This record gives sequence, structure tokens and C-alpha cells, in this order.
Amino acid sequence: MVLLLAPDLSALGYLKNVKIGSVLYYLFHTYTIPAVILICSLLIHSNIVLMISLIWIAHIGMDRMFGYGLKYPTKFQDTHLNRV
Repeated sequence: MVLLLAPDLSALGYLKNVKIGSVLYYLFHTYTIPAVILICSLLIHSNIVLMISLIWIAHIGMDRMFGYGLKYPTKFQDTHLNRV
């Protein structure tokens, strides 16, 4: 359960400023990094790394389902899906 919410720690970048916060949030909420980790886990036959990547992908999907999109560098509430 804890790992399901771990990507949201990237929002701590907003404590520095909006631009850094949005970049960190974007990095941790796109499918690119967990997809690469998933492929690597299959190549090295690591079940733990596979589970981490699947949990990360599930988190991103859950965020999209609830309407939370990628953040714009203007405000935390401005996303590519709608205004939160």
C-alpha cells in the first residue's frame, strides 16, 4: 500500500518552486520510467523490480482515473486533463 502512493512524494518539489515541482511530478507520473524498469525486470528476471514497476504503473493509472493529470509549470492545480 505504501508503494502505491510513493510517486506522490515527487510533489515535494513544489516546496522549492512551481517549476521544479511540475518537472519532478511529470517525471514520476509518466509511463516512460516504469515501462523501462518493467522491461529491465523481465530481462534480469527480478520479481521485486517487476512488482515495483507494476505498482508504479498502477499509481499513474489511478491518478488518471481520478482526473489528476500531468502538472503545468503555472500552478499545482493546472493539469493536462483539467483544473483540479
